[in-house]
Amino acid sequence: MRILALLLVMLVPAAGPALKDLMPKGMLIGAAINKSQSDGTDTVADAIVEQQFNTISPENILKWGLVHPEPERYDFEPADHYVDFGQKHGMKVIGHNLVWHQQTPAWVFTDANGQRLSRERLLERMHDHIKTVVGRYRGRIHGWDVVNEAFDEDGTLRKSLWRDGIGDDYLLKAFEFAREADPQAELYYNDYNLWKPAKRSGALRLVKQLKDAGLRIDAVGEQGHWNMTAPSLDEIEATITDIAGAGVKAMITELDIDVLPRDPKMFGADLNARQQFKAATDIYAKGLPPEQQQALAKRYADAFALFLEHREHLSRITFWGVTDAHTWLNNFPLPGRTNHPLLWDRQGQPKPAFAAVAKTLEGK
Repeated sequence: MRILALLLVMLVPAAGPALKDLMPKGMLIGAAINKSQSDGTDTVADAIVEQQFNTISPENILKWGLVHPEPERYDFEPADHYVDFGQKHGMKVIGHNLVWHQQTPAWVFTDANGQRLSRERLLERMHDHIKTVVGRYRGRIHGWDVVNEAFDEDGTLRKSLWRDGIGDDYLLKAFEFAREADPQAELYYNDYNLWKPAKRSGALRLVKQLKDAGLRIDAVGEQGHWNMTAPSLDEIEATITDIAGAGVKAMITELDIDVLPRDPKMFGADLNARQQFKAATDIYAKGLPPEQQQALAKRYADAFALFLEHREHLSRITFWGVTDAHTWLNNFPLPGRTNHPLLWDRQGQPKPAFAAVAKTLEGK
């Protein structure tokens, strides 16, 4: 097994200086990893992570439904492996996430009889979860996405069971409990489409509310699930500068570039419509052609050039995944398509986009 692992590592070329060594001082660069990577079975991806990055995030391992699936049961084994993996390689380990409207079991919001919990009981349940999970990794996890995706596109608070059960201040209470569980850990708010001004304004109102309440928030993460044309560089720049203007660091937390066509009608389509959309839009199933490889490389190079311009405002860039083989975009918004959004292809080989990012960073 050890010989096989070494052979697989050798298949992943170092391709010059590692990204982590090219980043400006004070800026982290990392990837989200899954269970097969943190437990050491995906040796190709592991070799890339070890060579290239100095921070990791968990794709799913620390989400409520996986780490706390039943009222009296926590499953910490995968999370322990994840944290151990990061510490073994000297990385800043990120926790993702504590409070989210998705991947939270239904039991969290109800009592043994299926009745909705009171505000006090739901706050108690939130507090116990955060105290237990954050407390277990106190001093070992560098920072936490405390609340994830709490705002609608118009900047208003998303309707969720957390908000219904506790009230609008559930976000503040989550940050309060996280700070209590680990006063040294950095605390973040994380969301997608913050490049849209209305949604960003909601996140920045939260920053002000937290600061006014004397609570800690260290950064706001724009997830960076972008495509080949949107958002524009101006929109990305405005996101970074507005977050910094609120007195916290900005982060790009879940970066990938979707290269496939997307239609809003894909969301919620029935089975027949999904099959039709898949047939029409799975256009790179045999691989990304050279012209599109270069376009993707330019898109990444332009983004990283902008990141360098605002290095004083950015604390971390994290890709959402390692290779194209396991990107979530192979199954979103339609299952079974072949996407190519990352810097390494399905065999773990660096793409032109990797070389473009490295060259951009080398010119810093």
